[in-house]
Amino acid sequence: MSTATPSTDWREEIPDDEEARLIRGAELLRDLQRARKGGGKADRALHAKGIGFSAELTVAADLPEHARVGPFATPGKRYGAYVRFSNGSGKRGADKRQDIRGIAVKLLGVEGKKLISGMEDETTQDFLAIATPFTPIRNADEFVTLVRAAETPALLPLKLAWALGLGRTLELVKALTKKPAVPFTSFATSRFWSALPIQFGPYAIHFSFVPKAAVSPDAQLPSTDEALMDDLVTRLKSVRITYDLQVQYFVDAQKTPIEDPSVEWKESDSAFITVATLVLGKQDASTSEGVKLRELIEALSFDPWHAVTELKPLGNMMRARSHAYRLSTQERGAAKEPR
Repeated sequence: MSTATPSTDWREEIPDDEEARLIRGAELLRDLQRARKGGGKADRALHAKGIGFSAELTVAADLPEHARVGPFATPGKRYGAYVRFSNGSGKRGADKRQDIRGIAVKLLGVEGKKLISGMEDETTQDFLAIATPFTPIRNADEFVTLVRAAETPALLPLKLAWALGLGRTLELVKALTKKPAVPFTSFATSRFWSALPIQFGPYAIHFSFVPKAAVSPDAQLPSTDEALMDDLVTRLKSVRITYDLQVQYFVDAQKTPIEDPSVEWKESDSAFITVATLVLGKQDASTSEGVKLRELIEALSFDPWHAVTELKPLGNMMRARSHAYRLSTQERGAAKEPR
């Protein structure tokens, strides 16, 4: 494990008019969320379909001093946790469809002042990650444009070209339709990345959940509507699911930019180090207790801004999430943070 002290020469670049644009974007996403619910209860604006389980996170015992930050300050410390796996769409659909998969982890019993106004004394800490190390979207404005255009898939390229121009649209469509090098066949064997930076004490990092289980050579894409969710339920009846939580430090503004999430933070420039291990113990989600736990986790909100001050989200896309997640949470009446 590297003991070299990382750079602290990072900074955010916040345009004067950004706040107003981020609020407008969050309101547009909330309006889409509201329109989808019809006369029923609102779903999440994105990552609507998911499934949750209990877990435990253990901080690594041999951390260098620069990794002992926030919840990771005490080597060997253990936290209870809730974990939600999800498909990225704002609409509940078949697991066999290509999508951006995600993992959301809520640590319990985390001390320290929290970032969200009115929730400073809560005892939870959230980590959200997706199954790609970077996003082709450069900023929040592009993201909102894409989500709105995707409401009518047949017209998506035309709507993007009108809003972003032909050249940028071609780049995005190519990136979004590119098939992954390794097909997504199970949450249990897939790696997840933050894709966006967070503060880590005086440093800035990306983080990643790295599975212990390897992908089977003969693994196939799911062919049924609930295949990915059913796979998790079946696995956890007989085995544990384990991930290493790893962090990757900022190097410089070119190789590891704070404001542009379309640039991958390459491991050749900044290696990941393990700071904790996340374990989902054996459990039966089909029992009455399992169903109650799943319902509890579905009612909760998972938000990168549910965080201690030392782990503040960074960059334009993260600042946008502060507004968007708050409106989404309010719209669907999410449950209060657990204690």
